[in-house]
This record gives sequence, C-alpha cells and structure tokens, in this order.
Amino acid sequence: MGYALMKLESLQVLIIGCGNIAGGFDLNRAASEFPYTHAGAYTRDDRFFLAACVEPDDTRRNEFMTAWSVPIGFGSIDEALHSDIRFDVISICSPTHCHTTDLQIAIRLKPKLIFCEKPITTSFPEAEQVVAACHKYNILLAVNYSRRWDTSISKLKADMRAGKWGKLRSVVGIYNKGILNNGSHMVDMLHLIVGDMDIVKVGKPVQDFFSGDPTIPVWLEAANDLPVQLVCGHAEDYTIFELQMIFSQGVLTMENGGMFWRERTIQDSEMFKGYRMPDAGVRRAGEYPSAMLNAVDNIYRAINSGDDLASTGESALAAQRLCENIKQQALA
Repeated sequence: MGYALMKLESLQVLIIGCGNIAGGFDLNRAASEFPYTHAGAYTRDDRFFLAACVEPDDTRRNEFMTAWSVPIGFGSIDEALHSDIRFDVISICSPTHCHTTDLQIAIRLKPKLIFCEKPITTSFPEAEQVVAACHKYNILLAVNYSRRWDTSISKLKADMRAGKWGKLRSVVGIYNKGILNNGSHMVDMLHLIVGDMDIVKVGKPVQDFFSGDPTIPVWLEAANDLPVQLVCGHAEDYTIFELQMIFSQGVLTMENGGMFWRERTIQDSEMFKGYRMPDAGVRRAGEYPSAMLNAVDNIYRAINSGDDLASTGESALAAQRLCENIKQQALA
C-alpha cells in the first residue's frame, strides 16, 4: 500500500489486464518512440503513477510488473477492490468479454476516471448500463477510440470546414477483424468526420477472426445524401484499416491505420486531352503514433481542469449502436 502512494502528486493508476494493449506492444520499442499502450503512455507522463495491475495469469502479471516497474499486482479485480487502495484512474485492458464484470467492480472502486478499451462491452444494453452508472457516481469515462486523439483527424476536419478539398462526394472505409472489434473504430472515426449515418444496405457477413463478430460490408448514408461504404478485407490475410475520401478537388487516403496519409490533387491529363485526373499524390507521415500520449494528456486535463474528453461513453455508445444494428440486419 505504501508503494502505491509513493507519488502523491501524481494520479494513481490501476491497469486491469496485462496483455498487448496494456503494455505488450511497447516492450520491444525504443524509449524514444511514441508509446502505443496504456502503460507506455502513463510511464512517459510524470503526472501519472502506475501503482498497480490486475492479471490472473501469474507469469504475465509478473512480467508486466517487471517491465513497467509496477509495485503491486493483483490476481483478480476483487483483490484490488478489497485492498483499500484508492486509484484515480483505472484502465480496462482486459478481453472484451471480461469488460462488464471488470467495469462493474471498477465503478465500485470509485476512481475519478475509467479509461476503457473499445468496445465498452460485448452488448449494447450492458454498455448503456455502464455509461449510466458512471454518470450516477460522477466517474468520467473515456473509451479508447484512439483516432479521436489523432491530430491528423482534427486537422482534416478543420481543412474540410475551410473548404480546402471542396465538396465531399463519397467515402470508402476498408477494415477487417469484426464489425464490433475493428468496425466500431471505423464507425466512430466516421461519426467524428461526417456525423450520423443511416444504414442503406448490408452485405453478407465474413467470418474472419472472432466467433460471433463477423466483418460486414455495408452501405451507409450521411447528411446531404453522402454515400459511405465499408468494404471488407480478411483478417487471415493481413490487417487493414484504411479510409479513402473523394472530394471535388482531390482524393485523400488514410493508409496503414493513420500512420500515413496520401494527398492527391487534380491536374489536366497529359495523355487524354480535355480530362482532369488525380495526380500520383504525396504520401506523408500521419500523427496517429502520438494518439496515446494525447489521450492521457486529455485524461489528466479532464480530471484536473474540467476539459472535455475527446472520446466519451456517449460517443462510444453511438458507434456500438450502429455496429450492432448492422450486425442484426446482416444476420437476420
């Protein structure tokens, strides 16, 4: 208990689940690189102190504690509940099917904020209950739809408002590994960029990774009859998460999940007289690698300064609702 209170000036953090997104993705990366995990981001920010973790697998828990210098480890979240240690921030990094129980107990621990991996839970009604409980007990809830902390997306929105690319004609998103698991990332990002969308037509589900969470092609429609199509890759082939936006004055493509962006402007064709075509484009690095550091900064400011969270329980519910409606229609 004394160890957890060593840095009283810092926010005390409990991480539940010690897998890849908790810290594993950063284990073999240089300290100079941007962190992609909860532990990596918290330990890079002196305003947080990684006080404890929860992991039922003894070996994984011990390895996590050693890698991230975590002083206290619990075999279950119940142990944390009965430890009498107070945590300011709780990160839910356990498998999605564990989220409901972990969140219910995390709420009983009464932190200032819960930072939950997406989706909130495996079912929309349970997710609604979690969001309502957080409101009831004045607990802030951030959900790791990470592109809400990607400054490339905020810049894109500003450019669109300024008319840099002209009129948006259509959008195509490419994803795999489940409509809820990865598709909700795409839907949430699209909500951020183009707003609410309605389902026009769903295609046949593709069983490519998670049992019960197929990847589904779907035709959506945003405001002003904007067509938005989600098309599928197959997770057994490779991971893909990309977005192409067709504007009246060019084509903008997010590649490799936001690691790169390709900008193609319009020029007169040298081969076909009278035609205008997109050029080969310029590929530039995106700002996605800084998203996790931006997230914990936003979390700190939300707790201490009252700043709005970029990703909330409400925004996460909107994405999950649409994804579950797509799934219901596809499986009907």
